Amino acid sequence: MILLFDWVLPEKAEVFFYENIWASYLFNVAAVVFLSLAVWLLARKFVNTFVKYTVKKTKNTWDDTLYEKKVFTKLANIAPALTVYWLSYAFAGGEQAIKKIALSYMVFVVLAVFKSLSSAVLEIYESFEISKEKPLKGIVQTIVILVYLLGVIIIISILIDRSPALLLSGLGAMTAIMLLVFRDTILGFVAGIQIISNNSIRKGDWIVMSKYEADGDVIDIALHSVKVQNWDRTIVSIPTHKFLEESFTNWRGMVESGGRRICRNINIDMSSIHYLDENEIQELKKIELISDYLDKRIGEIKKWNEENKADTSMPVNGRRLTNIGTFREYIKRYLLNHEGLRKDMTTIVRQMSPAENGLPIQIYVFTKTTEWIKYEAVQSDIFDHLLSSIEFFGLRIFQNPSGHDLKAFSKQGKG
Repeated sequence: MILLFDWVLPEKAEVFFYENIWASYLFNVAAVVFLSLAVWLLARKFVNTFVKYTVKKTKNTWDDTLYEKKVFTKLANIAPALTVYWLSYAFAGGEQAIKKIALSYMVFVVLAVFKSLSSAVLEIYESFEISKEKPLKGIVQTIVILVYLLGVIIIISILIDRSPALLLSGLGAMTAIMLLVFRDTILGFVAGIQIISNNSIRKGDWIVMSKYEADGDVIDIALHSVKVQNWDRTIVSIPTHKFLEESFTNWRGMVESGGRRICRNINIDMSSIHYLDENEIQELKKIELISDYLDKRIGEIKKWNEENKADTSMPVNGRRLTNIGTFREYIKRYLLNHEGLRKDMTTIVRQMSPAENGLPIQIYVFTKTTEWIKYEAVQSDIFDHLLSSIEFFGLRIFQNPSGHDLKAFSKQGKG
């Protein structure tokens, strides 16, 4: 058997033969392996020097992403396979088998390169604002899975020396099994399409899905799951297709509107509600926010009582000012003058149905900020003030008796 490299020698040069065919065979194998390894190292060196230098010199960022995702590095792995394929004649008797293995390995390398390339393309896409509205991670993952399935079929067809079309035609009988195996993948893919088309979820959205104890920001939308980071920093993974089956709350509309709602009650002790007498009215006129309101209302009430000849000696006859009504007007004016609230959104101060916990006065307004910390600061500032102001209107906050109250009552009884 002639040596592997006899074709590079001059025609009249001496050709070496080995008497032992196995020694010749092993020599050829060693030569191919050595040459393949050398070509692989040269390809890696080319990527780590020239390609890296070129990428760093360009002003574009997308080529940096391709390099960081090792697209070029994995592509260099195809060089030794090409070398083995071209020199397969060195393996006397096993040339066809070596070609099949080399081709299969090249397909495998192409699949690895495609996976890295898809990751790089996805990362580049996510650097644009449109990625927040149209997340493509689930679709890209689906494409990668399909390409991998196709790659496996091609590899099998190469190894068994059959047409890929023949193998694909045989998959029809396996459809039911594949639907069962890839059920979550198919559901995730369909859900991903629906999410993109309906724009129902984006990365960064605040969502609440009580069934899965999710209450926080969406940090990842993938093929099989959506990851939500709760406010306590825990992370919940929810199957993507569940967003088509289950109800959830997306607070994006609130964020985009620029106003976050405050809807909270102040429970008034109903035993403290009464008509205002003249002394109380004069005291309340000292409050600048409602002084003009009191003057106007007193004039309207007096005129109405005179026109209707109401007997004002009895408080329930005619019309009178109440401390609860005056307090509601004070709250409304206070809210309209608060710098942290939106004036172009709904502002309501309303009286709810009386209940066992007193008379609820509901404050319904929107803050100018949607940030949680700032929102809570505005809300706390409002109720700090209102709870402190209520005593000036002769009202009391309803509160169930505490142990301290019962102890004080017990001491009074003994006294």
